Amino acid sequence: MMVRAEAKTGADLREACLTEALAIISASGVEKLSLREVARRLGVSHQAPYRHFASRDHVLAEIVRRAFADFASALRSPPHTDNPATDTLAMGMAYVAFAFAEPLKYRLMFGGTLPEPDAHPEMMRGAREAFNVLRAALVRLFEARGQQPDHDLIDREALFAWSSLHGVVSLMRTDAIDTLDLAPSARAAFVAHALQKVGTALGIDVQGTRTTGGSQ
Repeated sequence: MMVRAEAKTGADLREACLTEALAIISASGVEKLSLREVARRLGVSHQAPYRHFASRDHVLAEIVRRAFADFASALRSPPHTDNPATDTLAMGMAYVAFAFAEPLKYRLMFGGTLPEPDAHPEMMRGAREAFNVLRAALVRLFEARGQQPDHDLIDREALFAWSSLHGVVSLMRTDAIDTLDLAPSARAAFVAHALQKVGTALGIDVQGTRTTGGSQ
């Protein structure tokens, strides 16, 4: 039975619209999202969602904004210690854990279906926050070595780390990997192995201590 959401307060209806929109995306894909369908499923007039969202893209932009904000929070979630190398590897694990725990949010953030960012400037704020978490971790790594990296180097290293982790997640979520003749132990250990290799490229050994390397 559909709930008469129009009886809710404005804030409640807004949240109900977002919840229902996410359910539509999860079940049928972004292409099936419309404010009319949100209203139908909530049992309200088709104009009711427009009191809170100017268009379907405004709903999607808010969902993506929240996904990026959750992603940034996940990257900040590991305990902050006095060892920047260990903290950076922990952040990498948090990245992968978020991607697998929240596959729909991850797909929305990086699946190429975003509304126009210029029309929805708040949507990408969480993405910038997430990237800044990574930047800060890398600055700590360099400073622990007594180095003062320039902004361009930090950005190159951050993009390398992010793209590497994204590649790990993307591969593990494809059907193709199920067709490979992989030893179960190799598949189970792949994520940790890949993170260790990324860490090595950034100058971190597998125990989270500095090496002489780096992807400069």
